[in-house]
Amino acid sequence: MQLIAIGVGGAIGALARYLLGGAVHRLVPGFFPYGTFVVNLLGCVVFGVIVGLAESRFVIGPLGRAFVLIGVLGGFTTFSSFTYETFELVRSGQIWPAAINVVGQVGLGFIGLWAGFGLGRAA
Repeated sequence: MQLIAIGVGGAIGALARYLLGGAVHRLVPGFFPYGTFVVNLLGCVVFGVIVGLAESRFVIGPLGRAFVLIGVLGGFTTFSSFTYETFELVRSGQIWPAAINVVGQVGLGFIGLWAGFGLGRAA
């Protein structure tokens, strides 16, 4: 049942990302990726609200958490998961692992994409 909840949630999140990103791009045209920026920021806020509510009031069960956090928000933006995991590292006093997570994922992700792009163009 959990896999179905995650899959359905992921489909909803992906469609929401596409629709919101496209709407933002139409409202604010230009080269800067405003749609992705808005989606990532909104995903982080919603993720934080849900986790905060769940932590303080236990308003969401394990299946609901999987559906919303992994499915919907995972399909909407994995950036919110990355940010939450970094937040949890900072919150538990693990500043260096948090910094390594940020620099590693962003920096190495950029390098990886650049390398993959080069390989794709060379093929």
